[in-house]
Amino acid sequence: MRMGKPFFSLQTIMTLLVCGVVALSLAVTDILISQEVADNTQKNLANKAKNIARIVAHSPLVIEALNGQRADTEIQPFANEIRQITSVEFVVVMDMKGTRKSHPDINKVGQPFVGGDEGEALKGQEYFSYAKGTLGMSLRAFTPIVTSTGKQVGAVAVGILLNDVNQAVAQSRQIIYISIGFGLLVGVIGALFLARKIKKVMFGLEPREIAKMLEERSAMLESVREGILAIDNDSRITLSNAAALRLFNRAGILGDLVGKKITDCVPNTRMLHVLETGNAELDQELDLFGITLVTNVIPLCVNGKSVGAIATFRDKTEIKQMAEELTSVLLYAEALRSQAHEFMNKLHVILGMVHMKYYDQLSTYISRIAHQHQSEIGFITRHIKDPVLAGFILGKMSYAREVGAELVLFEECFLPEPADPEVIHEIVTVFGNLVDNALEAVVDCPFKRIEVNFSYDEGVLSIEVRDTGPGINDELKSQIFTKGYSTKGPNRGLGLYLVKHSLEKLNGKIEILSEEGQGTQFKVSLPYKSKDEME
Repeated sequence: MRMGKPFFSLQTIMTLLVCGVVALSLAVTDILISQEVADNTQKNLANKAKNIARIVAHSPLVIEALNGQRADTEIQPFANEIRQITSVEFVVVMDMKGTRKSHPDINKVGQPFVGGDEGEALKGQEYFSYAKGTLGMSLRAFTPIVTSTGKQVGAVAVGILLNDVNQAVAQSRQIIYISIGFGLLVGVIGALFLARKIKKVMFGLEPREIAKMLEERSAMLESVREGILAIDNDSRITLSNAAALRLFNRAGILGDLVGKKITDCVPNTRMLHVLETGNAELDQELDLFGITLVTNVIPLCVNGKSVGAIATFRDKTEIKQMAEELTSVLLYAEALRSQAHEFMNKLHVILGMVHMKYYDQLSTYISRIAHQHQSEIGFITRHIKDPVLAGFILGKMSYAREVGAELVLFEECFLPEPADPEVIHEIVTVFGNLVDNALEAVVDCPFKRIEVNFSYDEGVLSIEVRDTGPGINDELKSQIFTKGYSTKGPNRGLGLYLVKHSLEKLNGKIEILSEEGQGTQFKVSLPYKSKDEME
């Protein structure tokens, strides 16, 4: 899994995380305390305003002035004096019509009260409110003014601007902000120390790098088809992938291997020898309770010190099958390439005749090659009933013409459709390698001809491939089926070995008839079940 590169390193992330937790904790504390401080501050200021309003409301001077017993102009100096002594924003006395009798701004005296929240006070209610007046938003305490006889003659409003309230709250928060700053500083220092310590333990790797390495390691181990097994210096298994478990299960070794002694699972292992000597052992065969494995064992070293050994292994049978299948694919590919090459050569001839305007000759040429192609296809499809082998034979015939040879099928040849289609894969391997061997044999001969025959009789299929080559002497006959043996140079000698291997799988036999200078004939016979007979 591909992981995107993060914006921050481990050290930065831990610093931010710790600081974030500290900041969040202090922020929550700040919110709770600030709210408590704000509530208490506002409550105290409101009570202060209420008490001042009550004092003014019970002042004989104010009551008498509003009741007409003295001049109402005496209210303004009195109210201003109270305002200055108590440090409130305003002390406004109003009559029953809401007309101001006092105000910090003398020009506002005699004008109606502003704010719209004085109605309940003129009805005898005492309360607090927030409203916008001529001096701005303010916290107001209203108290009715009542004579000794119980008659209400007005009301008094004492106000404190909200800016002053907020300023008082802000001053109370300063200590909290200092605590937050100190806490963040301690958090940063602690986070940096912790991050550096952790990164040192993790060899300087970031968590994303460790996670990426672990994911890639697990994915690689589980995706390969080879079994992988690792042991430590105590010869205990420390790692095994899924392929290893499958092979061990087939051998009857069940359960999890990690933690077990390697000798308890593989008594004849060479891993202990590699662990002792420090020398790798490559491409060795190992018998695991009836399963032959091809193994590679390599010592594990860290900083020049041996810490264990690791082995990779695979079933030898699977490797042989893969080699055989690859050879068959190459045979198919070569046959198709030959057909394509022959077709292109004919197209070039047609293109040249068109350019030269030989239209009559062109018509004759096309008719001839079409007739030849149809005749060839018709003959093969009538006598070879399996389409895979039929197409393969056509390809080999094209390849023979390409190298200047002639590949001919007998008139009486016949191959019925098989009951088991898998048999054709082995027949293609046998036939393809025999034909290739014959074509190589006639390459230097003046007369290059290969004759092929398929015959089927009562459950037995016979294949004959005859060439006009120089022949094979008796000494070579006993060696040509050996893997790697060839008279044509190095890195050869695989074709006839695969022929022999495929015939062993099919319980077939092969016979060689050859004399020097007289050509060679290969006769193959093998059990073959026809689809028609099975039905």
